[in-house]
Amino acid sequence: MRKPVIPTPMRIGFLGLGIMGQGMVMNLLRSGHEVTVWNRTALKCKDFVKAGAFKGNNPAEVVQSCDITFSCVADSTAVKDLVFGNSGVLQGITRGKCYVEMSTIDEETMQDVGEAISARGGVFLEAPVVGSRVPALEGQLIILAAGDRKLYDDCFSCFEAMGKKALFLGSDVGAATRMKLIINMFMGTVVASLAEAMAMAEKVGLDQEDVAEVFSLGALSCPTVIHKSQAILNQKYDPHFPLQHQQKDIRLSLLLGDKVEQPLYVAAAANELYKKARRLGYGDSDIAAVYRAASA
Repeated sequence: MRKPVIPTPMRIGFLGLGIMGQGMVMNLLRSGHEVTVWNRTALKCKDFVKAGAFKGNNPAEVVQSCDITFSCVADSTAVKDLVFGNSGVLQGITRGKCYVEMSTIDEETMQDVGEAISARGGVFLEAPVVGSRVPALEGQLIILAAGDRKLYDDCFSCFEAMGKKALFLGSDVGAATRMKLIINMFMGTVVASLAEAMAMAEKVGLDQEDVAEVFSLGALSCPTVIHKSQAILNQKYDPHFPLQHQQKDIRLSLLLGDKVEQPLYVAAAANELYKKARRLGYGDSDIAAVYRAASA
């Protein structure tokens, strides 16, 4: 059982009610936080308003009415539109307003957002999360943060509600994004390798259930291998972590590798497998659907 959270008296905003945001917001509400939500598709706000949230009409309005506003959306394009677009975050930022970007995006966009918020007198923190749909629902995310230390401290009760651990990685905006991309790159290569192993097992006449059982009993046993091997066995690819987002994260990792001249041979190969899976129509499916590309 999770320890009870003492909610901050600050007014909290949350932008984005996708696969991750839904669980994060619900945990903020359950722990007693006052939350104002906004989502591009307004209908998604309905259940959260029923659960006690307020509804904002646009990102600027949410930022204006709240002390700390969190955002978690799909990619860099969505973040730029949210922050710099019409009635966007930047239009609501005034001196002292706090903004926490939890999306997984490229380092340059994260830094651009941070600089723009600071230029308006706002306070910025990047805080991408490690975890997928179920950890988000269960409040078991790992939160990686960098930027303003006081804002990180002010987010304590929110991070406690959303995650099992929060780490402050320093004042250098971009550090948390780099950490997140490396973690997701590693996870993506692991799942791609698992998919190839399961496909190979079938081709050589082995029972895939036996292979999955051995994985679960040996040194390779971990939640990712266990859950994704079961998804492959059952051919159930409902999205816990959409495949297109995993491919996006590996692509961003490869760009980061280019920037620092670090060869990423395994990640580059895995990226091609995920690209093939997207071409086959599995972009919206769970990352385990990369098996479809490996076995095609």
